[in-house]
Amino acid sequence: MLGLDVCEFGSQLLELMWLTVCYKDIMTDKDPELYPVEEDALVDTNYKAPAQKTLKEIQQMDNDDESLNKYKQALLGSRSLDVDSSIPNVQVTRLTLVCAAAPEPISMDLIGDLVALKKTFVLKEGVEYRLKINFKVNREIVSGLKYVHYTCKGRLQASKDTYMVGSYGPRADEYEFISPIEEAPKGMMVRGMYTMKSHITDDDKSDHLHWEWKLNIKKDWTD
Repeated sequence: MLGLDVCEFGSQLLELMWLTVCYKDIMTDKDPELYPVEEDALVDTNYKAPAQKTLKEIQQMDNDDESLNKYKQALLGSRSLDVDSSIPNVQVTRLTLVCAAAPEPISMDLIGDLVALKKTFVLKEGVEYRLKINFKVNREIVSGLKYVHYTCKGRLQASKDTYMVGSYGPRADEYEFISPIEEAPKGMMVRGMYTMKSHITDDDKSDHLHWEWKLNIKKDWTD
């Protein structure tokens, strides 16, 4: 990955501000059948998290603190507080496999009917690629956003990968996360069809989006 850029720096400042003004509630239980995410091994049962604060409360608190106001202005901007409550706070719009060697874009639109994603994407063995996720945050700060996917071959889970996306405040424009460079597996034993179970969650284990798609590792793009 390249060095620290503006977006990454902003994400780190947002996390710092978030810890300064409020903590999120303790993680709520989710259905363990839905892409099980391991709980932390140790939990401090004496810890009581402060009440969760809305974006409006954060923007209006400590208005006499000039330093904090600068953080809020830089990271939250002048985002309108009157956002349609029926719209999800986190909207994941697209996932792309960025691969310079690919003969055509490998991208999936995540707006609309996710059943349509049950098609096969082809990846040549041994090629380098990155994952790119486009998403929007509409109303409230999201803390510790992450992308998790389970790779299954047949009925067996081959691997689980977690990508820490970061913490973000609401804004009109989309955010973009790009993973480090990865290499597709190579060799006769790893070629074939895989089922990918993808999940966008956060520190609260919120289920922002989950979907399935197919990935076929081939010896060549057209085999």
